[in-house]
Amino acid sequence: MSELGLTRASEPFRFSTRVHLRELTGLRARNLFEFVEHLKKVPGSVIYHHTHHYLQQHQYQMPEAPNDFAYWITEILQERSLGEKIASINLCDFTSIRALREEIVTVLSNYLEKNRKKLREVNEGEEFHFVKSISFVLPTPYVVYDLREFTAVLKKITIHSIYFHTFEARLRLEKGINDFSHWVEMSLGERQLAEKIAKLDPYTNTMEGLRTKMIQLIDLRIKEIECTG
Repeated sequence: MSELGLTRASEPFRFSTRVHLRELTGLRARNLFEFVEHLKKVPGSVIYHHTHHYLQQHQYQMPEAPNDFAYWITEILQERSLGEKIASINLCDFTSIRALREEIVTVLSNYLEKNRKKLREVNEGEEFHFVKSISFVLPTPYVVYDLREFTAVLKKITIHSIYFHTFEARLRLEKGINDFSHWVEMSLGERQLAEKIAKLDPYTNTMEGLRTKMIQLIDLRIKEIECTG
């Protein structure tokens, strides 16, 4: 136990951060059929980029369209009902890029089967260009052993670190849960706190909003421990 009754972890939490580069794949789609065919074959980093990069670009407010696929289908192809279906896919339901790809492809393929009308082809310059995200994970100097140390670092790390531990660890690395919840439960034995953090919807919060809510949950738990310690 650390001071004031806080559990000291045998395995510390090591904060990492990441930088990413965007790279054109050279693939583009002029109609929905081409779009689906490319979507089936592109690397997972392409699916990840087009469904998540908006979260980094809109740090303080949420954009109107939740992903590039939904935007292009709705606004460029003018297939509004289909665009709404893609937009309504809940990213929180998926723990791997593979599963997310399969769901998107299934929705699009079903739509194509039921709508055998001539596919609309966009004008030059309106094609969908497939881009992939290349991430580089970097260590930070922050290593913590208890909840007080954890929340102190959480208050000052960059949103890029929060993004990595929240999104990339869960979905791209297929851990199934964010790094914060995993450490809080497995290393500190704080199962209820871990579940509360895991229930925070990262897709309906900005990165700063997510930081604030996690800090509030942890600070509240620290006060509970101090009162009973």
